[in-house]
Amino acid sequence: MKCPSTGHILLNLTKSSFRQRSRNALAKKLLTASYSSTSENANSKQPNLLPYHVLPLEETMKRFMTTVEPLLTEQELKEQKKITANFMKKQGPELQKLLEEVGSKEKNWLAPRWLKVAYLQFRSPVTVFVSPGMTFPRQNFKSAHDFIGYTARVIFGLGEFNDLVHANKIPIVKMGKNELDNSQFGKVFGTSRIPKRMTDEMVYKPCSDYVVIIYKNHFYQLQIYDREGKLIVAPCLAGQLEEIMRKETKLGVPYGILTTDSRDNWAEAYEHLADSPRNRRALETIQGALFTVSLDKCTTPKEGQEDEELILSLIHGKGSRCNSANRWMDKTIQLVVNPNGNVGFTYEHSPAEGQPIAMMMDYVVKKMQEDPGYGECGSEDVTPAKKIQFCPLSKCVEQWLIIAQGNIDKLVRNVQMKVLRFDGYGRDFIKKQKLGPDSYIQMALQLAFFKMHSVPAAQYESAHLRIFDGGRTETIRSCSNESLDFCIAMQDLAVSAEERVEKLREAVICHQMYAKLALQGRGVDRHLLGLKLMALENCLPVPEFFESPGYVKSSHFRLSTSQVASKNDAFMGYGPATDDGYACCYSPRECDIILAISAWRHCQVTDPWKFAKMLEKSFMEMKLVLECSEPPEKPPEPKCKV
Repeated sequence: MKCPSTGHILLNLTKSSFRQRSRNALAKKLLTASYSSTSENANSKQPNLLPYHVLPLEETMKRFMTTVEPLLTEQELKEQKKITANFMKKQGPELQKLLEEVGSKEKNWLAPRWLKVAYLQFRSPVTVFVSPGMTFPRQNFKSAHDFIGYTARVIFGLGEFNDLVHANKIPIVKMGKNELDNSQFGKVFGTSRIPKRMTDEMVYKPCSDYVVIIYKNHFYQLQIYDREGKLIVAPCLAGQLEEIMRKETKLGVPYGILTTDSRDNWAEAYEHLADSPRNRRALETIQGALFTVSLDKCTTPKEGQEDEELILSLIHGKGSRCNSANRWMDKTIQLVVNPNGNVGFTYEHSPAEGQPIAMMMDYVVKKMQEDPGYGECGSEDVTPAKKIQFCPLSKCVEQWLIIAQGNIDKLVRNVQMKVLRFDGYGRDFIKKQKLGPDSYIQMALQLAFFKMHSVPAAQYESAHLRIFDGGRTETIRSCSNESLDFCIAMQDLAVSAEERVEKLREAVICHQMYAKLALQGRGVDRHLLGLKLMALENCLPVPEFFESPGYVKSSHFRLSTSQVASKNDAFMGYGPATDDGYACCYSPRECDIILAISAWRHCQVTDPWKFAKMLEKSFMEMKLVLECSEPPEKPPEPKCKV
């Protein structure tokens, strides 16, 4: 399983603000202070996990140069070779030595830095920019009783999954001979992001025993465990949900909408909101919950746009007049349930990748499908839900609410989403062609972009680094010389079907090779990030290399992609990484492929609906050329170098 993209974060790291900060002592303070406090200790429960290495500089730079070739003009490539050679002779070895020194002292030099620099110092809203939505299969609630009963059973199921995490019963999977790190499963329950100026913080409360229910902007603390630590049965939880809904007939103060705003705005508002002991207790209670549950106002999706309405409701809540205030975007897990049958997670990306979230969804859905009485065995020692009380609204916080409402409404208008349910074929056909489904879909995305825009896209795909202790992600650079050759061939009428098939297979194999390297921690992006951070942490000038055409173009991910697979009728979606690009999260199933494609409305050159049509056309053209030849007995030897 691949993970949600962080291409927007990588792009953010190339901006000049970092370059300016590197020239004064503030940079060192920001980048080095409290690295250990922003991540949990190495996972001692799996002593066999690998330490995260520092690659040889020559290996990374050679691979980097290969990845930028398809994106550069002849003149730019010539300039890039000169800049890279200069970097290798001068600043590169010095920064490499500093990184190796850090790597020798830490089991994973990247993990705390990645959390801090890529997430906690990211100042745009987590809404759309960071937090993906993960859908559940759509429900058909015939009554409020059904709606409440279903929600209670999902809460029970998530509690049961939490128990599995605490009991270390999440199976340890191996990749080859190496165990994969399970520590991320323990970082999603009871976790919350705290807005702070310049750098946010994370709080971990894994032993929490309650959830927070959000209904009509009101917040309630609901115990889901009894005094002996046993899960409370779903019917009792449902009774408490019913009582909350009975009590609250009017909208409360929309404090939740503050969490949808930029991190600096929210940090400023947070300081004023937390200015009284009562409000601080309220905030701490919300932050300490295992997760939040948003009981949303019923909305009616437009006919034919049910999928888009579902994922957008999870990503941003659809605005201040809809459900955007009925959220707490800082919580790692938010369960969102709408009486119209839309259900899913909104998850704050900082502490973990998508796998724990998707696994939770699959676990709960399977349990509920297999057992109609699921959630009815457990404790009946229920504690009445307790309302979380804030002080009367101050004038200052009221102004921040008005600002946040305006900003979320602008953001909602700016995000475009198209969900493509491609039913021409799925994994089964691709595998019969002796091709890897993930790499095949990546090539289809490349082809669709090339057809629309007549240029190749720097394409981000995330690969997990879970063979390493505390590992997060590496970038798969999907655009290659071979993928560009394939795209050009598919557009050239003079090229035969046999040649097109050959170029498709070569492009797929080369992508698989890079993906394998990325999973082994041998991609280029994290190592380059480490070198840049060594300059910043040691108050050294950031080398010219990080402003070079190859580095800038190859980090400007116009296609930000990931695979999050599910056997259920479910998918994940998130916002685009660049102003002039697309995000695409996909779930390949046996006979179809679900793809959630987003873009910004303000961009005149992107269009997710046209891209979806071009992608569908690309899938069909690829199928037609493959059917012109028999699959090989064994994959051909690759010609590419990665």
